[in-house]
Amino acid sequence: MTHPNLLGETPATHLPDEPSPREALAAGRSAAEVAAAHPTSCLAWATLAETALAEGRTVEGYAYARTGYHRGLDALRRNGWKGHGPVPWEHGPTRGFLRALAALGAAAEQISETAESERVRTFLADCSPTAVTELGGRPEGE
Repeated sequence: MTHPNLLGETPATHLPDEPSPREALAAGRSAAEVAAAHPTSCLAWATLAETALAEGRTVEGYAYARTGYHRGLDALRRNGWKGHGPVPWEHGPTRGFLRALAALGAAAEQISETAESERVRTFLADCSPTAVTELGGRPEGE
């Protein structure tokens, strides 16, 4: 028998939209230029990380992903996040953080930082199961 959570579910945390970095990337500006102009943009750092990892520059990808991850944690906390609860992929402005988090996990795995890779994978699944699917991550336990 299961019982409902009498305290209620933790509400999802939504980040505010940041159109300037998104529009600059869409217009073809380099992710490095966008990150320099908008250093708090998780999207810019995630894009840098994904590009570096795709090009085999694992250590750079790790550093970019970690920067995006920490910028995202700062933004989440400013928007009411208490260290747990959903950060939905379905809310577009959270995708930069979730992409940085996934890139961090991938880079950690590539440098044999197994414990960190597992923690990140669990954190990503806790934040957004949809992000795991969308970003091609492995579900927990696989």
